[in-house]
Amino acid sequence: MDEMNNEVVITCAVTGGGDTAGKSPHVPVTPKQIAAAAIEAAKAGAAIVHCHVRNPETGQNAFKAELFAELVERIRESETDVVINLTGGNGGAILIDDNKPGEWQEGSDLTTPEGRVAHAVELLPEICTLDMGLINFGENVAYLGNDSALRDMAKRMQSVGVKPELEVFDVGPIMQARKLMDEGVFDAPPMFQLCLGIGVNAPTDTKVMLAMRDILPDGAFWSSFGISRHQMPMVAKSVALGGNVRVGLEDNLYLSRGVLANNGQLVEKARTIIEAMGARVLTPAEAREKLNLRKPG
Repeated sequence: MDEMNNEVVITCAVTGGGDTAGKSPHVPVTPKQIAAAAIEAAKAGAAIVHCHVRNPETGQNAFKAELFAELVERIRESETDVVINLTGGNGGAILIDDNKPGEWQEGSDLTTPEGRVAHAVELLPEICTLDMGLINFGENVAYLGNDSALRDMAKRMQSVGVKPELEVFDVGPIMQARKLMDEGVFDAPPMFQLCLGIGVNAPTDTKVMLAMRDILPDGAFWSSFGISRHQMPMVAKSVALGGNVRVGLEDNLYLSRGVLANNGQLVEKARTIIEAMGARVLTPAEAREKLNLRKPG
């Protein structure tokens, strides 16, 4: 089997929800800045832009419909051809105090499945992420991606033509996705993002990426990323193993050691690696066809 992917889709995750806004002046915070970063990434060669929103005053992750609405409107008004991928990762976090079992602590944002994807159902991005499984994000922070919630969220999105991107942080969530696929929950082709190097979840290791790839459902479209200094090496590894790539300031702030990057520069560097390997970077239109996405407009 020829494993290398010769036609590669680049996703740029332009800001994320982590505590990075104070670590680089290039991390976009306001909807206007995030939209500009998304447009910059598209012009550099990203077919897909993955977007969170932040509190414009604090720079912290936000879960506000009006911020998503402004962001999407600004990207669309620019008439830049790019596939919009909004995060669906809000509304599932719980903060735990071991001495107060059964009580979610301040900072938890757990809400209903309907509430977790209401912004996607309203704004109709072409893609919205679904974080699969139970994810350990820190000492006392967990994300709940249980079967019933994910089933409900996926059906709500797909009923309006929004494709779920299944974010998997380990092997177990892939098996969960396969179970839901057997139920007919996800439309073909299923779209997976292998998220590597985050906390105590799957590490940025070639053997781990290969193992995760090998248990994906037949016909799955998959992409992968590594964080920090592993971002660009994982670009090459993902393409070599048949996958697509994700870069951007959500996952890494640096162009090289000590040199802060912007999103466009990270996309350009990834594109250089991909093309040096002999592969071709796909356009947004080609990505839509490959992923069977709803046409914008």
